[in-house]
Amino acid sequence: MQEIELKFLVPESRLKGLMRQTHVKSSQVTQLAAHYYDTPDQQLAQAGIGLRIRKEGDTWVQTIKAGGDGIAARLEHNAVLDNEQVQAMLDNNELIPDLTIYKDTPIAAALADFKLKKLAKNLTRLYVTDVERTTRLLTESNEDETDNCIEMAYDKGEIIHGTDDSLRKAIQEIEFELVSGDLDFLFTTAKTWCKRYKLCLSTVTKAENGSLLINGQKHSPAVNANLSQLQIDKDSSAPAFIRAVVHNCLLQILPNSSAIVAGSIDDDHILQLRIGIDRLRTALKAFADFSDEINPEWLPILKQTATLLSDYYQLAYINAQIEPELQACGAPAVDWTADIENIKITPINTLQANDFQITLLELIAFTMSDPSIEPQTDQLACDKLTKVLSKQYKKCLKTNKKADKISDEVSVAELVSDDIDLDVNTDIADNDQPESELLNQLRDLRYISEFSTPLLSKKKAKKKTKRWLKRLIKAQKALEQLNDDNQYQQFYELKSKTDANALYGAGWFTAILTDDQSHIDARLAKFADSSTFW
Repeated sequence: MQEIELKFLVPESRLKGLMRQTHVKSSQVTQLAAHYYDTPDQQLAQAGIGLRIRKEGDTWVQTIKAGGDGIAARLEHNAVLDNEQVQAMLDNNELIPDLTIYKDTPIAAALADFKLKKLAKNLTRLYVTDVERTTRLLTESNEDETDNCIEMAYDKGEIIHGTDDSLRKAIQEIEFELVSGDLDFLFTTAKTWCKRYKLCLSTVTKAENGSLLINGQKHSPAVNANLSQLQIDKDSSAPAFIRAVVHNCLLQILPNSSAIVAGSIDDDHILQLRIGIDRLRTALKAFADFSDEINPEWLPILKQTATLLSDYYQLAYINAQIEPELQACGAPAVDWTADIENIKITPINTLQANDFQITLLELIAFTMSDPSIEPQTDQLACDKLTKVLSKQYKKCLKTNKKADKISDEVSVAELVSDDIDLDVNTDIADNDQPESELLNQLRDLRYISEFSTPLLSKKKAKKKTKRWLKRLIKAQKALEQLNDDNQYQQFYELKSKTDANALYGAGWFTAILTDDQSHIDARLAKFADSSTFW
């Protein structure tokens, strides 16, 4: 069977109020003691599979979970075990899952890459969980006299290392699982509780937390964009296409967001989350007319979130990466700690905001909704994509020419006089914007192209497509580096007003900026001269 559930982390500040709603007369409290199994090198975890034997009250149940059809969906198979046999195996320290029960079940496909006999021999208990679960049913009657039903489960306990019980990790989370009825009821209920108790979505399973514990890690590594997970058919409708694209963006956004709300301050989590949001914003803008279900309120919230993440990331990156590089070249030390601490809105504050969490829930619901009921379901995505790409491509070329013209005007002004007139300076300053505009347009074109290639790239033209994308990405990255260097120069220039040591960094980046233009011009020229793949 497939379970559909949403999991949230519970903030301490809202815990008392939440507990009053979970511990009601109708709620039930169950002790759950689970043994989790994998190979010593965690082959199951790497395949996104969790395998456990758990005591649920007085009953022992063997459960396996794997990826399901949708972000909030997981394939799950439960088998009730013989209590006496389990106890006998426990007494002899021989409790091991029986993999033969999965033959001819829906979960068998998830295990297809494994040789089950060999896998069974290599299984070992890696960690256990000791959890107190409080459950409560939330119901709503429909007009057709059927009931929508959700099981709310609040878990509090810990994960314990399988061979060293001094190594433990606390668990405190709440889950909403759809038992029966409409998917909309699940998301509506989750949004209500999210608003009331400032809950934060988490994709980290107990199995993943267990793997982190035995690997000595606090958080999983940052997740990059993975276009191989973009599942699109050649004959996809426009509504199905945009859902697949949003789903692919969320596969990057949610794990990185989950790590940050769990306490990570890793630069990579912040960077990859911001990139994921940028990809999503591009998709929602470029393919806005592919679906009538896209909420226009998503974009400003996503933009604000990306901006706040960028503000923090820039300073954190300077402190962690740029500063050590400059010091290695002989620069005097500059302390950015106070600047970072003075940022009022940190990444975790940004992501805990209700608007962002509600937006994530609505986006997940959108990806899991049925595209076939939309008016545009008879419109093929590929018929609309060429128009979107051509429009964005022409924008880039037009802005590139505008930037070239301004660059030429600057060069002429410099030749005529070293003492540029104030009016000319003002014009140049105003016209500095096309390079930033071009960078944004190239980035959007890149993401649109990457989303579109599965539908538009023909087998015989794969090399041409790859070459075109490569040139586009090189041009984008060259401009991106220029933009970053310009921002770093401004940071150091501003810092030098209170710390003279920062003058070295300001001068360093000023020198770099004067050398960048020829490299960028070459990249842009190659891109402009390339024939498109659509």
